[in-house]
Amino acid sequence: MSNIRFKAIEVSLARKRKTLDLPKEKVSTYFGELTFNRNAMREFLTREAYQKLIDVIEKGETIERKIADQIAAGMKSWAISKGANHYTHWFHPLTGATAEKHDAFIIPIEGGNAIENFQGNELIQQEPDASSFPSGGIRNTFEARGYTAWDPTSYAFIMENTLCIPTIFVSYTGEALDYKTPLLKSLAALDKAATNVYKYFDKNVKKVYATMGWEQEYFLIDSALYKVRPDLILTGRTVFGHASAKDQQLSDHYFGTIHERVLDFMQDLEYEAHRLGIPIKTRHNEVAPNQFECAPVYEETNISVDHNQLLMHLMEKVGRRHDFQVLLHEKPFKGINGSGKHNNWSIATDTGVNILSPGKTTDSNFRFLTFMVIVLKAVDRYANLLRAHIASAENDHRLGAHEAPPAIISAFIGSQLSQTFDEIEKKDKKGKVNTNDFNLNILIPKIPEIFLDNTDRNRTSPFAFTGNKFEFRAVGSSANCANPMVALNAIVTEQLNQFKKDVDKLITKNTKKDEAIFQVIKRYITESKKIRFEGNNYSDEWEAEAKKRGLANIKSTPPALKELISKESIKLFENLKILTERELRARYEIQLENYVKKIQIESRVMGDLAKNHIIPIAIRYQNTLIENVKGLKDVLDSKTFVKLSRNQMQTIKEISEHVEEIKDKVAEMLEERIKANRIENLEEQAMAYNMKVMPFLAQIRDHVDDLELMVDDELWPLPKYREMLFIK
Repeated sequence: MSNIRFKAIEVSLARKRKTLDLPKEKVSTYFGELTFNRNAMREFLTREAYQKLIDVIEKGETIERKIADQIAAGMKSWAISKGANHYTHWFHPLTGATAEKHDAFIIPIEGGNAIENFQGNELIQQEPDASSFPSGGIRNTFEARGYTAWDPTSYAFIMENTLCIPTIFVSYTGEALDYKTPLLKSLAALDKAATNVYKYFDKNVKKVYATMGWEQEYFLIDSALYKVRPDLILTGRTVFGHASAKDQQLSDHYFGTIHERVLDFMQDLEYEAHRLGIPIKTRHNEVAPNQFECAPVYEETNISVDHNQLLMHLMEKVGRRHDFQVLLHEKPFKGINGSGKHNNWSIATDTGVNILSPGKTTDSNFRFLTFMVIVLKAVDRYANLLRAHIASAENDHRLGAHEAPPAIISAFIGSQLSQTFDEIEKKDKKGKVNTNDFNLNILIPKIPEIFLDNTDRNRTSPFAFTGNKFEFRAVGSSANCANPMVALNAIVTEQLNQFKKDVDKLITKNTKKDEAIFQVIKRYITESKKIRFEGNNYSDEWEAEAKKRGLANIKSTPPALKELISKESIKLFENLKILTERELRARYEIQLENYVKKIQIESRVMGDLAKNHIIPIAIRYQNTLIENVKGLKDVLDSKTFVKLSRNQMQTIKEISEHVEEIKDKVAEMLEERIKANRIENLEEQAMAYNMKVMPFLAQIRDHVDDLELMVDDELWPLPKYREMLFIK
């Protein structure tokens, strides 16, 4: 077979299992060995430098130049001992990926020799060229200057013999050009606000920090098949492809036995991740065929975000070693589940308390309920802002597709907590609240008694409480976790500040503290009730009910992003000193531009594939049928010919109709794209791509997918779903 598709299939079928040479020792013996963690700090830093760095990490103190030089020297010695010969400031620009510029440790000296050198100023700050990174008009193209500044709260690490130093990235005039800068500011604001509220319950607390544990979903396909799918290469998803007869209907892939090739990939990935201190703990098959998931133990949010960005890079690197392509697009295959990145968020204290975990006493449960209600009130007040922070062209394919939470933001807390909140609403004064755990004995021999969590688990909810944390399920698999976490931290911080004002106002009127807290909680429960939903978020009934409640259902990215620059959002971020209006407008512009470019690329790819791959093959097959019909006419009598050629004539007619429709729709799509490109206002241009160009993608696809079922299988040029979705 000369068809390039079949050659790719033959390569895929010939794959042999990779022989893994992974260490036999316990993971704990090499965990974090490529990170400049506290063990490495103790070994390579002076006692003075070590203690100062710990104070910086834990207390936010500043570093003197002398100490910075000591830290840089120790970090360099450690890195060289691990085989590193370069260093880089590693940051998260607004492209969504990570960025790095490598510099060698060496500097030349007299006599034609060189020495390794790395000083404090090189550790603390660098000046990478900022001219080609998205800035949203913050800086002109000819103004290249931008600065990276060391983030000491996230451990430096070694990747490919390069010392990578986590940093923020800002413009010459100080505006944030990355995701990490506002994340760090939001965490600092949350710490201050949450600590102030927590002191109502425990005056000894000094710090509150946000924790996060992501769940990364992804697809794997054989690299040979990937290489002959131009749409996957250029857009991350299949713009054409008819459904396989079997895909996820039987749910037989979910939690099934992991294919040996995939398991080898997972083990290799975990080894690389563990060496870098990424605490990957869980791996399993997901719902769709060839879909998988991994998840870590929870960490402080800033470190968790860094680890997720690093892991996505590792996945692609390790995947290539195993002849896999990792697909992180939110919807690479039509008709089966897409991929998300569930951000499990909570807040904890320096005294070791998870604030969103129910307690065992009345006092601890009173504290728990207080923070729970504050979070729900924040989500109710700023639901549209959360929607804006998960918006992307890729995620639009997934949200609400009966596999992921809808674009309607709601919160699930479970029947037990809902009942508790209803009881509180009815009380006039503070009373006992029943939040005790209860047990369920499933009465099966040799199975231990199961303890019911404080909530059921609602997989359809975009923001669900799962016992000791909230699971923000609507985040897309390719997204930078920092973006939705900035929004969540900010809205909770604002509500914490408002809560303290409301309580203190009552206290000044001689209301006892607990009574004041209870009165505010009671009011918040009533005010935020519309955001709570315990049922099936996928159902049409919920969409109708949400509309009655006044909840927004913003189904596409351009209108969703509008909330970034609303008066309320600007006021929120500016008051908390997380982002300025200029920075917010820049991010709005960057994301609109990114949306336009993504749809533009998809439409170009679709047009190219349709005109240069699909239509020629369809016509070739049609010509074969025509020649066959002519042959039948020559050898059969007219009556028999009419009877036997009926089906072929019908197929010839249908192919002609599909081909003409594809040609017409591609031409119309091109015309709409030309019109959209002439629009100078970016907001209007994004809406034009959304409303005028996007519909053609589905229309053209329908015709091409119909042709896939009609054209001779040996002629079809693109690997089919049944070939890509089942690992050989």
